[in-house]
Amino acid sequence: MRKLFLFLLILFNASVYGQTRLDAANKYIIKYQQLAIAEMRLTGIPASITLAQALHESANGTSQLAIKANNHFGVRCSSNWNGKRFHRNGNKKNYCFRKYNTVEEAYKDRSSFLSNNKKYAFLFKYNQQDYIHWAKGLQRAGYASSRAYAKQLINTIERYNLAQYDKMIKSKNDSL
Repeated sequence: MRKLFLFLLILFNASVYGQTRLDAANKYIIKYQQLAIAEMRLTGIPASITLAQALHESANGTSQLAIKANNHFGVRCSSNWNGKRFHRNGNKKNYCFRKYNTVEEAYKDRSSFLSNNKKYAFLFKYNQQDYIHWAKGLQRAGYASSRAYAKQLINTIERYNLAQYDKMIKSKNDSL
């Protein structure tokens, strides 16, 4: 009886934890979907890719980098970065990350980072609704060091049905 109780307790806790993560992701998507769509309309970067990267890189907006630096994409400082800088735990030995005043600023800078960087130029040849090639291309170009990065993005897109946002192409009568 005690083992059954313990098993049920573990199962319940796992379910609650999974639901909490799901709720956090859905809240993040609701909060930032329009920003991702606006960036897609301006740059051609699929909204699904933007949201999947933001969810992944910022732990649904809860990571230290997201909270303290408004950096939802893990974009690091580069030699030509003149903006604010953030070092995790204040440790200068850690990687330098870009720090933003707002999340909107982070979304815009990440779009610019991809759009104006030669190593990502090939991505813009892919169809805006082809998130699979975009995810694999980001991994191939070295956006993240994880060998499973593309798979993680694709799984996130499919889990939360993010591809629906790639179909929100601006019509002639729409305005931003």
